[in-house]
Amino acid sequence: MSKTETDNGPDQEDLGAAGSQLSTAPTEELSVAPGLGVIGWARWFWRQLTSMRVALLLLLLLSLGAIPGSLIPQTGADLNKVDDFRKAHKTLAPIYDKLGLFHVYSSVWFSAIYILLFVSLIGCIVPRTWQFVGQLRGRPPGAPRRLTRLPAYTTWRTTAEPEQVREAALALLKKRRFRAHAAGDAIAAEKGYLRELGNLAFHIALIVLLVAFASGQLYKSDGTKLVVEGDGFSNALLQYDDFKAGSLFQNDDLVPFSFDLKDFKGTYEVTGPNRGTPRTFEAKIGYSEGAYGKEKSTTIKVNQPLHIGDSKVYLVSHGYAPVITVRDGKGKIVYKDAVPLLPLDGNVTSNGVVKVLDGYRNAQGKKEQLGFQAFFVPTFDPKSGTMLSQFPALVNPLLAVNAYHGDLGGVNAGMAQSVYQLDKTRMKAFKDGKGQLLKKLLQPGDTLTLPNGAGSLTFEKDIKEWAGFEIVQEPGSGWALGGALTAIFGLAGSLFIQRRRVWVRAVRGADGVTVVEMAGLGRSESAKVPEELGDLAGILYDQAPGAPEPDDDSTDSPVVPAEGAEK
Repeated sequence: MSKTETDNGPDQEDLGAAGSQLSTAPTEELSVAPGLGVIGWARWFWRQLTSMRVALLLLLLLSLGAIPGSLIPQTGADLNKVDDFRKAHKTLAPIYDKLGLFHVYSSVWFSAIYILLFVSLIGCIVPRTWQFVGQLRGRPPGAPRRLTRLPAYTTWRTTAEPEQVREAALALLKKRRFRAHAAGDAIAAEKGYLRELGNLAFHIALIVLLVAFASGQLYKSDGTKLVVEGDGFSNALLQYDDFKAGSLFQNDDLVPFSFDLKDFKGTYEVTGPNRGTPRTFEAKIGYSEGAYGKEKSTTIKVNQPLHIGDSKVYLVSHGYAPVITVRDGKGKIVYKDAVPLLPLDGNVTSNGVVKVLDGYRNAQGKKEQLGFQAFFVPTFDPKSGTMLSQFPALVNPLLAVNAYHGDLGGVNAGMAQSVYQLDKTRMKAFKDGKGQLLKKLLQPGDTLTLPNGAGSLTFEKDIKEWAGFEIVQEPGSGWALGGALTAIFGLAGSLFIQRRRVWVRAVRGADGVTVVEMAGLGRSESAKVPEELGDLAGILYDQAPGAPEPDDDSTDSPVVPAEGAEK
């Protein structure tokens, strides 16, 4: 073996020690067959699971698994859409049921990917964190014997004393926020620890996001409530019109609060091609937190919800609620209330029903129930030839009603039914003088008189508006937001901050002149390390200026001057 080959071995080990621990990333080992036995297989499986490539693969699978959850109707979101999908796709529906595609986020396969990713991230983070803490507690490694072999290198000769040069270099590097210390005849310094900190923060933030997402799905609640002006809502389960929640949600988890809808205001474009387009929707409410909280006032707008604890109150819909008064044949008021009607189009053409359940007696004194079908347009235009609203605001309101009497379908027996639909199975229609279905168009203040002294219905001039609210409670939303922001900043730090090391050696040469060597090493090839080294060398050169070069007949070989260090 030649002398050159013999020298290269220690040099390579020296350079390897200089570049060691520049990253806490585990080294990727080639997959080998594990030894026989349960322990060997368990160790092999753990190494594969906690490798970075498996973590990335699981993250990709999790993203792909969420796609059907966005494209296919989910039972937890809208059961009616799932039923419609099953009716429309007789072949696909049984396959989707077996694969759990109607409840993706609670399916076995999605949960398995989720848990494996969680374990993989923890298995990656724990050893890297421990290693990073050890690096922070330690010191940068000493200078290699041959600094000339490092990618960034410069040197010069100076008349300053070696100790003076090293002291100046130590002060300079610390001023530039390097972690520096004296190591023999050299100064060793390192910078860029925020890169590894950002990397670890990114991975920890992913775990926080996973935990926040899981808790949000398990403990979340989502309900809707229609509130007429002047009415209120208390955050209790029985108050909701529609409600769904996560599998671990308890009724006591609801944030205690209540609010009253004081006024609703909507404005619209009145001219131009965007006529009728909403400009503002505002719901003025008074709310209180807790059972005995002081009432506060606020305004809820579209995409500007009210935040109360973990709950958010969104304004999601709007409509009209005409005030209807129903009297019996003796003129006694048996019903008077604002009746919310559901919009059918963008101009708020609406329909609904009025149900008189108790207190009504017909002309013969017999107890009966009344039902009225109502069709409402806030802006009626006789020239249009249709019973459709021409503008969403109250410009020329008109109410069309027809009437029925009899049994509303077992309401008194406790059978639930929609307040927006009329079951006419046990009802009889009121007839006009021609034997046709009794119906009439009413303007505010008009009255529909029922035949044979059966009573009347009055469309009052007071027309109220209603607002639809969605109350969402997501306990992990704050953690998810914090995790997302941490992941962004951590990823930015790991991408744009470079971890690098600098060594400054100052020794006295054979001719008595001090030789200064500076070298730098980064985790990856980058122009930043040579540039930074040149800047540091220029500053240090000013404090330890160069000495005249030795004569050509000198016994010592000349030293190469530093690049960019000449004055």
